[in-house]
Amino acid sequence: MSVRTLVKSIQDIMRKDTGVDGDAQRISQLCWMFFLKIIDDQDQELELTKDNYTSPIPPDLQWRAWAADPEGITGDALLDFVNLNLFPKLKSLPPAAGPRAKVVRDVFEDAYNYMKSGQLMRQMINKINEVDFNNLTERQHFGDIYEQILNDLQNAGNAGEYYTPRAVTAFMVQQIDPKPGETLFDPACGTGGFLTCAMRHMRDTYVKRPEHEALMQASLRAVEKKPLPHMLCVTNMLLNGVEEPDFVRHDNTLARPLVSWTKDERVDIVLTNPPFGGKEEDGIESNFPTFRTRETADLFLALIIRLLKPGGRAAVVLPDGSLFGEGIKTRLKEHLMEECNLHTIVRLPNSVFKPYASIGTNLLFFEKGTPTQDIWYWEHRVPEGQKAYSMTKPIRLDHLNDCAAWWGGAGRQGRVEGPQAWKVSAADIKARGYNLDIKNPHTVAADHGDPETLLADLEQAEAQVASLRDQLKAILSEALIR
Repeated sequence: MSVRTLVKSIQDIMRKDTGVDGDAQRISQLCWMFFLKIIDDQDQELELTKDNYTSPIPPDLQWRAWAADPEGITGDALLDFVNLNLFPKLKSLPPAAGPRAKVVRDVFEDAYNYMKSGQLMRQMINKINEVDFNNLTERQHFGDIYEQILNDLQNAGNAGEYYTPRAVTAFMVQQIDPKPGETLFDPACGTGGFLTCAMRHMRDTYVKRPEHEALMQASLRAVEKKPLPHMLCVTNMLLNGVEEPDFVRHDNTLARPLVSWTKDERVDIVLTNPPFGGKEEDGIESNFPTFRTRETADLFLALIIRLLKPGGRAAVVLPDGSLFGEGIKTRLKEHLMEECNLHTIVRLPNSVFKPYASIGTNLLFFEKGTPTQDIWYWEHRVPEGQKAYSMTKPIRLDHLNDCAAWWGGAGRQGRVEGPQAWKVSAADIKARGYNLDIKNPHTVAADHGDPETLLADLEQAEAQVASLRDQLKAILSEALIR
């Protein structure tokens, strides 16, 4: 049975359980169970390869002790074990037990067992046991499936906010080009897409020896505010060969005063898609006295500017509203252009983040330390023959190859203006009141016709609709009288 078919059969079993309601709960249920299996497989490998290694999970709570035997406990006995023993003890693992114990405790802190049937849970467990996470091929296949599970979050109510299309994260990582030893931070990491893309990029390009791998893992930093994506991210890290993903903190990055971030906490790289359209709870804005706002995307941008080391670089996803917004947003953009070289803005079409958001988004690339002289814009277009991106036809990395080819080499030399590229000076931006929402000057605006004629046509169409509505009412009234 393929891993994809296996995961589908596990989801089908879960759907029969009356306690699990909706995609978000199903994914959460699936995740803590996979997490325990993955960490136990990893533990067994570490016990063989490392001297004096001890699992952070007590022996009776390890997956191998209660879940591995297909004839093991089931029914009410299994439910009682999970609800009354496993969860309470994992939630209260002692802090002194080390980084892996902290990872387990943080994952279970806000996890729940939603299942009400011990028999169905046993069936699920037996299916999960068919995946060997120490088998590299199986783990890679499962990693691909896990990506699909995360993709499914797009349909799970608001949970889609945790997912950035992988083509977008891969492109941002590719252009930023992180290297082992450079501290890389995602202050709103969701399910860990930027981290996994960055690790993949470094392993493909720079990691040649075990010390490179260790250096890379030691340089990762991440924070996620919400419990479900935090759990998904930690599991994602384990799947990607990280032994101690305790660098993924379950916290709100914005809850700290901006001035409290010290020099030794500054980072070389920020890669992130901060939540936008949301508002932080009351009081958070007092942490940002210069930019007093509760709008999440604005606060994250202010934080990112502070957190970058001199020479540090960032790639950030921001909505159109951040580009043309006024008031605090104007001050923030002025601050960004004074403190950093905002050298490139890639404008994405509305459909990139569909189905859960259909607003225009932009990729901002900037470097700390020198003020902005010019901003280059690139307008990304949906491929020819396709009206928009969709779930069945999402954006792919190769769709961005033309932008990567235009980008230029070291120092972005050799860029030229063209049908999709244009340059605007910092002086022009300042004259526009720091409005960065600059449309492609090479695109001829569509001629929609004379407004007076259009208005007359609209009034005529509305009159026809009113006439048809009256006719329909008369027909229905006559039918009811009969």
